[in-house]
Amino acid sequence: MIKLIASDIDGTLLPEGTTQINPEIFEVIRKLKEKDILFAAASGRHYTSMSKLFEPVKNDIIFITENGAYVCCRGYDMLEQLIDWETVCAWVKEVRKIPGASFTLDTKECFYTESQDPEFFRLVREGYRSEIVQVEDALTVERRVNKMAIYRKENIKEVADLMIPRWKDRLHCAVAGDIWVDFMNKGVNKGKAIKSIQETLKITPEETMVFGDNHNDLEMIQSAVESYAVGNAVDAVKQAANHIADTNVNDGVLKVMKTLL
Repeated sequence: MIKLIASDIDGTLLPEGTTQINPEIFEVIRKLKEKDILFAAASGRHYTSMSKLFEPVKNDIIFITENGAYVCCRGYDMLEQLIDWETVCAWVKEVRKIPGASFTLDTKECFYTESQDPEFFRLVREGYRSEIVQVEDALTVERRVNKMAIYRKENIKEVADLMIPRWKDRLHCAVAGDIWVDFMNKGVNKGKAIKSIQETLKITPEETMVFGDNHNDLEMIQSAVESYAVGNAVDAVKQAANHIADTNVNDGVLKVMKTLL
């Protein structure tokens, strides 16, 4: 019997960088909770974005944010992983040299960025509905950073090919969609966050169902027996998952969740 469902958001529940979620999912989440099946939203998004997206059920679910670096439920911090400030400083100095790139330093309260790209700000504020603060120099104040991310509108693979080999020995690096590359502490990922929830609630992988679409979902896919790749997922996720659901725009996740009712 399934006791825990975890789903990625962008590319899995809805199109990347939007709030186009089918409101029917809120009623399904409530009905599943009545059957003692808990829902966890698992994303690279910030908590401020995710809590707005799931406002009708925000007190009924677990939030796995920042790719697992920050996990909370009803305002209670279940897990917070912080990146060493010296590492943050070295990383920022490298990212500043990448043409056309913007970066974020993610704390549990908001994003900090030096970007002056208006399109980037529209995406973060209007697309993701995240709290973001622009600063002239992100390194003048030491911050409690749990994730760092690079945004570039085009050729994000070029950024990934440059940065991941340079940082993979110090940080966990993951391509998170067509415009983002994420960096967290070693060992931080959605799968580890789910395992911590499973241990706390005494839920097994056989009692867990997960949904994902991109490379930063791979560890999550491996944390559950009932693992699903949505139809639009990258090949690596489809190969790792035990099942294939319909695409994100065809409510693939919602269709499978409804079968549990």
